[in-house]
Amino acid sequence: MYFIDGHLFPENQEKLIITAAPYGPEWIPSDYPEDIPVTMEEQIQKAVDCYNAGATVLHLHVREADGKGSKRLSKFNELIAGVRKAVPDMVIQVGGSISFAPESDGAVAKWLSDDTRHMLAELDPKPDQVTVTINTTQMNVTEHMEEADIAGTSMATPEGRRAYSEMVVPSNPAWYEEHIRRLSAAGIQSAFQFYNLNSFETVERLMRRGIYKGPLVCNWVAISGGMDAPNIYNLANFLRAIPDGAKLTVESSMRNVLPINMMGMAMGLHVRCGIEDNLWNQQRSARMSTVEQIEQLVRISREFGRDIATGKEARELLKIGVFYDTVEESLAANGFSPNRNGGNQGFLRKVA
Repeated sequence: MYFIDGHLFPENQEKLIITAAPYGPEWIPSDYPEDIPVTMEEQIQKAVDCYNAGATVLHLHVREADGKGSKRLSKFNELIAGVRKAVPDMVIQVGGSISFAPESDGAVAKWLSDDTRHMLAELDPKPDQVTVTINTTQMNVTEHMEEADIAGTSMATPEGRRAYSEMVVPSNPAWYEEHIRRLSAAGIQSAFQFYNLNSFETVERLMRRGIYKGPLVCNWVAISGGMDAPNIYNLANFLRAIPDGAKLTVESSMRNVLPINMMGMAMGLHVRCGIEDNLWNQQRSARMSTVEQIEQLVRISREFGRDIATGKEARELLKIGVFYDTVEESLAANGFSPNRNGGNQGFLRKVA
């Protein structure tokens, strides 16, 4: 990305897109009963509350009636339909794990099988985005959490800590290439989750070969435990690599969320918050609901002089529903340099 003179001024920045992650599949309802929605009506209302507070992208997971994370696509269909009816302009982003909650007590948190995750392309009504992870990676979400962050929650138990420290994100080439093709064929945008530079570099190769021909919409996920740590050096290194046309959201966990979001907000990037990422205010003197976290970001953004994108504006900025006909068009639209003439493109392969 280019950061030329004036890039810190709000008149030279896009309106801020806030992604809300209010469903928190790693928590059980008793971890935060005041803010974890369980019934379908509560889950739909949570989306409405987030939208009204200022979030225009909804990172969506679903719970069963007993409060456990749902792995049934029929429940996703039901929630997507309810949210679409209640807040039609909100961008619906389905979490690509479906639900990583452990199957049983003592089990390790686990992403669902390759074939099951492919079925996200068949959701009806279809979401606007599905998050796509690239390259199999350790996802130890507890690594940089402090003991006080999880005190009194299910994650503080030996079983809970083991479940979420041993989690692995499965994403091998045969799976992600097929997954991207299926999502694109269904008109669903791939929202890439970049854990470090190598996952971005793989996506660049996929784009240069024509596997993905759409807007580069992505998150920098700085939660440690196999992914980048949340610090200015890692962020700057990442920003030097990605093209100027990318739409980048910064993401972290626990009390790193607000500082990372403030860095991103100042630089003209986009932000994410919610109880999936963080439970606390910055002094850790009280819990913060997802809506309270959104309202905080809205206040800070306005202090920066940066307006908040409406739902329709967020859709336009993210280019929801846009795909390109050729590799050349895709590269140019996203700010990449063109492919070399007549040569192999990315990982020693010709354009697909």
